Amino acid sequence: MDLFRGAESLMRMDDRTWSRHANPWSVYTRIASSLPLFLAIWSIHWIGWWSVLPIGIISMWIFINPRFFPAPSSAKSWAASGVLGERAFLNRKRVPIPHEHLVFAYLTSGLGGLFLLVTIWGIVSAAFWLALTSWLAVVVSKVWFVDRMAWLWQDVKDAHPVYQAWDDADWSKTF
Repeated sequence: MDLFRGAESLMRMDDRTWSRHANPWSVYTRIASSLPLFLAIWSIHWIGWWSVLPIGIISMWIFINPRFFPAPSSAKSWAASGVLGERAFLNRKRVPIPHEHLVFAYLTSGLGGLFLLVTIWGIVSAAFWLALTSWLAVVVSKVWFVDRMAWLWQDVKDAHPVYQAWDDADWSKTF
């Protein structure tokens, strides 16, 4: 199992959850949750182990978020395209994707992982500005990943009948 599949499994993403996550409100509120999550993690320096409470609350929101909003009536938004592209990326063994999209998925994810390591170092060493700046770089890397997945979606949405159904917001079609 690759790292991407592991994340999908950790979030317990199924067909229904993916369709609901394609709602732009889901995508944008998850992006907006990144700063409160950082502050909750950083709060260990302010309130000690009580920081587990805000970290837990925000983590629970991040888990619930893809299930919270209804499936969108259209898959034409950038956010929906990004989610559908990510789903197509995860399905790349069944329906191949262009090589350049694979390269950029690994590049953007690798950068995000590198910046996350710097963030951890910043938090452990109590270097607020280093931690915050690198955390924001993690978020930018993730948004870049989503943008590349939106681009991937535009390239593959006609490659399979299930993808065509999703592009028409027919969420009942699955593999």
